[in-house]
Amino acid sequence: MSEPQLIAPEILATRLKIVGLQCIRDDRILFDQLNFSVSKGQLLQIEGANGTGKTSLLRILCGLTLPTEGAVFWDDCDIESIKAQYWENLIYIGHSNGIKGDLTPLENLAMARALGSHPTEISLEDALEYVGLRGFEDGATRTLSAGQQRRVALARLLITKAQLWILDEPFTALDKKAIVHIEDLLDTHAHQGGMAVLTSHHTVNCRHARIHQLRAPRP
Repeated sequence: MSEPQLIAPEILATRLKIVGLQCIRDDRILFDQLNFSVSKGQLLQIEGANGTGKTSLLRILCGLTLPTEGAVFWDDCDIESIKAQYWENLIYIGHSNGIKGDLTPLENLAMARALGSHPTEISLEDALEYVGLRGFEDGATRTLSAGQQRRVALARLLITKAQLWILDEPFTALDKKAIVHIEDLLDTHAHQGGMAVLTSHHTVNCRHARIHQLRAPRP
């Protein structure tokens, strides 16, 4: 399969910017006065122990929960004021794969493409082949292994053009070959002007992408 075109040129933004974020959960400060930015062509890898607020941070970046203080900006606009536009530019894959076990991998991707914006030209079959699921297209997804189900979720990255990827432990349950495929996908995405924020204990290897690390502080 040739290199996929993962971003629609008309939606390219310059950066994601986080200013003064604070998050309190159950009367406990997870992080405070957090500031960083991610520009096009960059990947930000967030590392840290369990309980340091990594998933909470990703949900705030997605606009799914509000910070206690601070704001998230997309091209200098507060995402709360442009939420619909922002979500058109975003793919979020969390700890939960967000797939339906009774549907086939093809049906899961068809549903994701129908709900998304800016579909790519890649066929659903090619997307599944890219993540190593050739031959598993038509069985119920619940019969697949944990790693295969994770690949179904990650195949969504190939079928919708979005500039910002937010990924919570994307390499969970993947074997070495699948990890290399996802690293290549991240590299292609950054090379085309994309951005990604991901949590992972795995050292990400990319040829072209500028990878920055953020260590989640202990509260």
